[in-house]
Amino acid sequence: MTSPGRRAVLPAMLALAAALAGCGQANLDELEDYVDAVKARPPGPLEPIPEVPRVDTFVYEPGNRRDPFVMDDRTAQAAAPQQVSGVAPDPLRRREELEQYSLDSLRMVGTLEQDETRWGLIVTPDGVLHRVRVGNYLGRNNGQITQISPEAIALTEIVGEGPGSWRERQTSIALRQQ
Repeated sequence: MTSPGRRAVLPAMLALAAALAGCGQANLDELEDYVDAVKARPPGPLEPIPEVPRVDTFVYEPGNRRDPFVMDDRTAQAAAPQQVSGVAPDPLRRREELEQYSLDSLRMVGTLEQDETRWGLIVTPDGVLHRVRVGNYLGRNNGQITQISPEAIALTEIVGEGPGSWRERQTSIALRQQ
């Protein structure tokens, strides 16, 4: 015994199968003849290239006005490189690894003496221990180590105060007890 729902589906499926069976046996000769006829037609004429509108030339007559292609004194003075007086960071100096960290993220954990040289021990935020000595650079403000004591590392930073203006600032990293 079949259900009423199955009886309705069966005729629909048979009709669909019959429609699809007719598509498989199509006569392609007519289609191929039409394509050959279209290809054999001579091509139509091309559209002409559109004309570009003519633009009138313009001659600049400055009169009493300033020439826009020549710098005036005020603009030349502003564009001139600023004379650096005294302190400035060396742009050609090779950056050291600890200069990528801010000073407050670095931690002094001790000192070490070897062959009459005192080294400071610095730990980076990712836990890597570094050995530094007087003359090394650390921090983002061109901080050069000037002194290492058992309690702290003293630095001289060069900080910017505007375009072409620099000043020195003294700072330190103190030993942190765990």
